[in-house]
Amino acid sequence: MGIQITAPLAGRAMPLSEVPDPVFSAEMVGAGVAIEPLDTDDATTVVAPVTGDIVKLHPHAAVIVTADGTGVLLHVGIDTVGKPDLFTIVAAEGMHVTEGDPLITFSPNAVRRLGLSAAVPVVVMDTAPGSAQNTATGPVTTGSVLFSM
Repeated sequence: MGIQITAPLAGRAMPLSEVPDPVFSAEMVGAGVAIEPLDTDDATTVVAPVTGDIVKLHPHAAVIVTADGTGVLLHVGIDTVGKPDLFTIVAAEGMHVTEGDPLITFSPNAVRRLGLSAAVPVVVMDTAPGSAQNTATGPVTTGSVLFSM
């Protein structure tokens, strides 16, 4: 495939197996890495991990399709569907974005105060479990290489 996925926010990179959601932890949507955001009440900006077109954008998630047709899903927090007040969308569905462009802002600690995980899975859709390569672990900064396919 030959694609690099960059970190959409700063935090601690971890295997999808550590995400408290069976769909992500079993890599049913695709292979990738999750990021546990920094411990902060401040607004954290989630940026595009690849260049492409936003084909789906929800308060809690985005799907970006690259020029070669690769779909990349970001899901901000676990069990955050239906909680739009936690997020501010700063992009728009249908937009062309460049890697690093802002998509969504949120407060990781506001998510945690609801007893939810603030983990942000980043997956290449429809890829085989375990197919992510050169996966980052530990501290990552926004824009650093998270994994490749």
